[in-house]
Amino acid sequence: MANTFKSYLASATGTSDATVVTAATNTQTVAVGINLANILTSQIKASVYITRDVSGTPTNFYIIKDAPIPAQGALSVLDGKIILEAADVVKVVCDTASGVDTILSVLEIT
Repeated sequence: MANTFKSYLASATGTSDATVVTAATNTQTVAVGINLANILTSQIKASVYITRDVSGTPTNFYIIKDAPIPAQGALSVLDGKIILEAADVVKVVCDTASGVDTILSVLEIT
C-alpha cells in the first residue's frame, strides 16, 4: 500500500458551496488539516462540511459552521484527523462573495 500526502485547494470561495475534494473509491483518505484564509479586508464567516450519502440521502455533517474569521486572518479548522469514506465530499462556503481560500491536507492510502 502506498501512502501519499496531498493537498486540495479551493480559491476565493463565496456564497455558493465549493467542492474541495471528493474522496476516491478504493482509497483510504485521512484529512489531517484544513486551513481557511480570509482574503478580504472585512470579517467573514465560513463553514466546512462533509456531504455523505446516508441511506440514499445526501446529508451534510459540519466540521465547523459559520466560524468568524477576521479581516485577512486565518483559521485552522481541524484539531484531529477525520476519516473520509469513499464518495464523501468536503465542501466550503462563505457568507461573503469570494471571501475565503481553503487548503485541505490529506493522507491517501492506496
